[in-house]
Amino acid sequence: MVTQALYRRYRPVTFAEVIGQEHVTTPLRNALVGKRTHHAYLFSGPRGCGKTTSARILARCVNCEQGPTPEPCGVCQSCTDLGPGGSGSLDVIEIDAATHGLVDDARDLRERAFYVPASARYKVYIIDEAHMLGPGASNALLKVVEEPPSHVMFVFATTEPEKVIATIRSRVHHYPFRLVPPGELTEYLASVCEREGVPAERAVLSLVVRAGRGSVRDSLSVLDQLLAGAGPDGLTYAAAAALLGFTPASLLDDTVDAFAAGDAAAVFRIVDQVVEAGHDPKRFADDLLERLRDLIIIDAVPDAADSILGAHPSDELERMRQQAAHFGATELSRSADIVNAGLTEMRGATAPRLHLELICARVLLPGADHDQRGLAARLDRLERRLAIAGAPAEVAPIQSAPGSAPGSVPPRRSAAVQDVSAETSSPPKPAAEPPTDADLSADRAPGSQPPQPVGTDPGSGVDLVTVRRMWPSLLDEVKGMRRHTWTLLSHNAQVAALESGRLTLALVNAGARDSFVASGGDQIVHEALIKVLGVDWKVEAIVDPSTSPAPARSAPQIPAHRPGTAVPPSPRAAAPTAADQMSPLSEPSVGSTSVDHVSLDEAPSVDDADADETGLSHQDLLQRELGAKVIGEYDAS
Repeated sequence: MVTQALYRRYRPVTFAEVIGQEHVTTPLRNALVGKRTHHAYLFSGPRGCGKTTSARILARCVNCEQGPTPEPCGVCQSCTDLGPGGSGSLDVIEIDAATHGLVDDARDLRERAFYVPASARYKVYIIDEAHMLGPGASNALLKVVEEPPSHVMFVFATTEPEKVIATIRSRVHHYPFRLVPPGELTEYLASVCEREGVPAERAVLSLVVRAGRGSVRDSLSVLDQLLAGAGPDGLTYAAAAALLGFTPASLLDDTVDAFAAGDAAAVFRIVDQVVEAGHDPKRFADDLLERLRDLIIIDAVPDAADSILGAHPSDELERMRQQAAHFGATELSRSADIVNAGLTEMRGATAPRLHLELICARVLLPGADHDQRGLAARLDRLERRLAIAGAPAEVAPIQSAPGSAPGSVPPRRSAAVQDVSAETSSPPKPAAEPPTDADLSADRAPGSQPPQPVGTDPGSGVDLVTVRRMWPSLLDEVKGMRRHTWTLLSHNAQVAALESGRLTLALVNAGARDSFVASGGDQIVHEALIKVLGVDWKVEAIVDPSTSPAPARSAPQIPAHRPGTAVPPSPRAAAPTAADQMSPLSEPSVGSTSVDHVSLDEAPSVDDADADETGLSHQDLLQRELGAKVIGEYDAS
């Protein structure tokens, strides 16, 4: 059995039932009450917002036996003929100008207009799609519209009022209809579902409103389709999102989190998942732009976000507040501009996936934007990083040596040079030691509480996304403390989890994990966390073969030794002797390196595990660095 469509079944029959058009219905009802109705009206607005329906209601109001009245009785012959399921009235003529827009049609209408109504008080002509009237037809109707008989009323309905000739527009009362607000339309759809006896999730109604784009008829058509395929559980979000083609909210959450963390691998995996699932890349970009717009509103007016974005559930709003805090206002604005520009470029594109990937790449690389937006985004990241890490410690000024150029940086000396200098000259003033925990405790004011671990403080703002975003800075700090640990982490590890003040790092194999633990790497990372993020977390290493660490900023590489070329001396072998240090006129020996030309990376620190490799065989070195295992030996002679 074929059922009647919802937009026909729930078509309003009085002005009180028309939703979202109070600026039109209220003046019309007042005009009916005051007996000041006009002979011609022009109803304009988007499709499905109630123009033709309001014209029919106006015809019922003026032809009701109790009227003209703003509330038709519904029992007289005129009301029943024009009501739901009625046979229609000979005195209310609806004309589609798209198919009756010729001059002959206009002349026929003009001739029939002078005949008196058959049974009603007024003969009402409802001309739909009035902008489709040709110039000849419009001019033919002009005289009868200007001076109609007393029993004739014209109602023009159009979506493009500017195409109606000016001579007609100047002779009618123009009422512009508007799209229905989302909140009011959502409540109306919920009442329809209740009357139909089908339960519907609140998120489903939000999807229907988005698909209808403010049009009541379009929204009812979408809801009708969902109700027709609803199961025993009613309307569920998953089924509605899959049928309407919207991107699931979980996928948008993962994308925004990956953008905030700078995780390019996760972003491109999501793009691949979108394409493999059959979603339209343009629809995904459109949904992503809408999510970024929601985050911008939440970041700008956090207190009023509930009223502005009322269609979202409370748990989703809380999740979006966290995402907005991780992103930052400047980065959100820049990302939204990039996605918006990319959507324009995707129109008519033959490779939408390529455009979507380029959009994601531009969002991930604020450094590639050399304009004001990219600079503001980078500054915003630095400010948020400083806010998380706290105020930087004061650095003691470096005293330049006598005779050196102002502003020049003294070269860093190796350990051997420092030992010789200590014997031949007065000992230099020791550099300021970093404050210990005991010093910090002594400097605190009496009665103040020590800082609690961030992992147990919900208001700290440092979570897994923040750690992943700050991971390059952590690696830089580790690199300055111990190069061996930095090598293991930058090539074999990534942040896996954060729970109850414990940071878990995943390494690619057991050899790398054992080398990390045996060399005290967990303590190095622990100290780096305190310096960079200001948190006191325990560090745990696990083995995860699927780990694919992001590329870190690597140190300058030393050229590999080629056969037949001289091997450059090591920095320690090239250190000057005491005599060389004391005699400024002595020339450096062949193969030695001047102290002033020793680079910062060539001079190892005292606790560098890579600097002292004495006693390690090739097998031990491979086992320590790569986790290798000897499975056999053979004689190569």
